[in-house]
Amino acid sequence: MFPSLIAGFVLSFSLILAIGAQNAFVLRQGLRREHVFALCLTCAVSDAILIAAGVAGFGTLAKAAPWFETVMRYGGAVFLTWYALRSFWSAWQGGAVMEAGKGPRSSLRAALLTVLAFTWLNPHVYLDTVVLIGSISAQYEDRFGFALGAMSSSFVFFFSLGYGARVLSPVFARPRAWQILDLVIGVVMLMIALKLVVM
Repeated sequence: MFPSLIAGFVLSFSLILAIGAQNAFVLRQGLRREHVFALCLTCAVSDAILIAAGVAGFGTLAKAAPWFETVMRYGGAVFLTWYALRSFWSAWQGGAVMEAGKGPRSSLRAALLTVLAFTWLNPHVYLDTVVLIGSISAQYEDRFGFALGAMSSSFVFFFSLGYGARVLSPVFARPRAWQILDLVIGVVMLMIALKLVVM
């Protein structure tokens, strides 16, 4: 179980690390110390639900249509390559620089509705969790361990992001830090895409 758990954790963490609307919002709220626990929990539980659906559903589908795994594997490689190129472009443009938001404190309801929209209305979330993680989990005999690792990474990431934001704020005040992060994300995405193609 341990190798599958680690594989799921690493894959999910590398996917979720990419800077997007959801992560930027959690980071912003973390910098402002507004509703951090509720937002991190909402993001992590949402990811866990989607990962469970992907692992369970894809396993059943893969048995009924063996060719579907190949299609999804190459589709995932294309998506990851595109994501990597986008990260490289962001780094070239100066990094995904974001300033901590300023202004009146948002209500818990408004913050939760916003983060739910970022999560459930974003097609990339479904590609990452249901399609990509679901397709890769089919390669492991212990899909439960793989899913558990992937879910755990969401909890670790979001709570680290939300509560660690204050610590990171001086670092990410510099555009160079965002450029380095985008470059690292791009390299990781390309490595995963290559692994999908050559396996």
